[in-house]
Amino acid sequence: MNLFEVYPLMDITPVKGEGCYIWDEQGTKYLDLYGGHAVISVGHSHPHYISRLTDQLKEIGFYSNSVQIPQQKELALKLGQLSGYPDYQLFLVNSGAEANENALKLASFVTGRKKIVAFKKGFHGRTSAAVAVTDNPKIIAPVNQTSNAIILPFNDLKLLEDQLISNEIAAVIIEGIQGVGGINVPADGFLVEAEKLCKKYGTLLILDEIQSGYGRSGKFFAHQYTSVKPDIITVAKGMGNGFPVGAVLIAPEIKPWFGMLGTTFGGNYLACAASLAVLEIMESESLVENAAVVGSYLIGKLKEISGIKEVRGLGLMIGLEFDQQINDIRHILLKKHHIFTGVSGANTIRLLSPLTLTKEQATTFIVALKSLV
Repeated sequence: MNLFEVYPLMDITPVKGEGCYIWDEQGTKYLDLYGGHAVISVGHSHPHYISRLTDQLKEIGFYSNSVQIPQQKELALKLGQLSGYPDYQLFLVNSGAEANENALKLASFVTGRKKIVAFKKGFHGRTSAAVAVTDNPKIIAPVNQTSNAIILPFNDLKLLEDQLISNEIAAVIIEGIQGVGGINVPADGFLVEAEKLCKKYGTLLILDEIQSGYGRSGKFFAHQYTSVKPDIITVAKGMGNGFPVGAVLIAPEIKPWFGMLGTTFGGNYLACAASLAVLEIMESESLVENAAVVGSYLIGKLKEISGIKEVRGLGLMIGLEFDQQINDIRHILLKKHHIFTGVSGANTIRLLSPLTLTKEQATTFIVALKSLV
């Protein structure tokens, strides 16, 4: 049987990881500034992470949500404490797409409405409703196409109100920082005003923090640079540091009923162990604060490089836009300087390093990039 090949693959086979580094089959060491697409939050092979998962697996690895799993309540309490949302409710799933799928369904249940507003260059996943509100026709199959998904220009408050005034919109979904779309930070005031409009018209506000959450922006959630308190927050990626886990954080006034949401694998023992380990490491090593400090340093130094058209982002979620295609730059960074970077479109390098990145490691990248542009 052959693999169903759907991704263009980088010419590298990682076989070992530690902290912000990975090694290939030949033993070559690379600085990982991609973090497996923002997933590796607390670094590769962290000893506490390994211990937490190993200890849990020795006891019990899985049972479905037909029984009480105390680790779920422990995770809810810890996440509420560190995120600043102690009164919210937690629904555990397996991925970011699944988190958004359930968030959209929940909004429709609560409001009794069918339509969703999303934004250009947004990405929310590949499952049915999540992909329908993603601004990429290439990945939307005919079965997912729906008139209930309305895609507006990012940051356009007038067009947003024009849609909301119909009282047909169940939810507005916005990324805390657009990731796949090129690391686009919402304009000043946009989230605050969007929240006001949602409240005015009885529409729920969903903040997709799947890529921008879990400390990546220098705040626990990127929207916490504002006063906004969304009705629903979705998370995944950095939540499990590589273990498949996602979640929906739900405002206390939204009440569940039996059968509203469900999952077999979501919130299993190992997923909870991985997620608790991540939060414990983030807290003990002050990784949110580190992302803010090192990210600010890195962004500042990158803005001094004249060959970069624009530097966008917050914390350790950074996009570098160039006037030319960046394939050659990324290739030389990988092969000559042994630095792994991400991409967003043909002209933007995406940096999503582990939150453990140091100033010294950031400087290594700056020096390498300066020699190329």
